[in-house]
Amino acid sequence: MSEPATNAGMNTLVAVAIAPCGTGDELSAEVAEVVRVIRESGLPNRTTSMFTEIEGDWDEVMQVVRDATFVLASKGIRTEVVLKADIRPGFTDTMTGKLERMEAQIKKQEEAR
Repeated sequence: MSEPATNAGMNTLVAVAIAPCGTGDELSAEVAEVVRVIRESGLPNRTTSMFTEIEGDWDEVMQVVRDATFVLASKGIRTEVVLKADIRPGFTDTMTGKLERMEAQIKKQEEAR
């Protein structure tokens, strides 16, 4: 379950998709470069087939998104970014906490049947 943050930071959870545009049908090498930058940031993250989630202080998360975007753009590759953000002041660990709460509700509903 999410715990109140102990610092004055603005906890942010983003789902981001960063992809090259116009480089052909196979994007895995470029996407792997993007994900490597995100993972090396040290911030909590999780990659799925469509998005990578990153959690941390607003400024830290946005810096990682910027760095991951420019790993491609700095090579002259047109880069598309899709970003969704959940800013929840006073809380941490929302990336896993949200899933835990949802799974608990599913279990509760199944038990009520």
